[in-house]
Amino acid sequence: MADVSESKLYDFNEGIPDFQDALVVLVKTEWNAAVVDALEEGAIRVLRRNGLRTETLLVPGAVEIPFAIQHYWNSVKKKDRPAAFIALGCVVRGDTPHFEYVCQAVTQGVTGLNLELPVPTIFGVLTVNNQEQADERIGGRHGHKGEEAGITALKMIHLSRRLKKRNEG
Repeated sequence: MADVSESKLYDFNEGIPDFQDALVVLVKTEWNAAVVDALEEGAIRVLRRNGLRTETLLVPGAVEIPFAIQHYWNSVKKKDRPAAFIALGCVVRGDTPHFEYVCQAVTQGVTGLNLELPVPTIFGVLTVNNQEQADERIGGRHGHKGEEAGITALKMIHLSRRLKKRNEG
């Protein structure tokens, strides 16, 4: 089982870069709203503490997340495009194979966006067996996955900008 204490996610070895006026768009699901709202709050807390702007889009379920992200990207003017997206949801295993289909679809969709778009899409979708596991991931013994998604967005924006500068130089 993944444990954040085994990660260097919270380390900012290169210092915190200037993210002034950068926008991160969070796309969250309506299902399991209490958990997803907590994920959103954690991500926003981290992003705003580091000077980023946020916008949230609401979609019915996890399968709709990739569509919303791609449609948002294609519908805004170039100067208004975000520096990153964060996909937020919580899929809880049930008695049917539906869980596997939903998890596979959203995972493939976010992976495809990361390969297609020039900005990162952070995977902040919990895929859990029960409510207890979800609760452990919004401030419980497994950390706060919303905050971790926010930190991941910061690090990926920084990486993207660093690589862009390298290509320009």
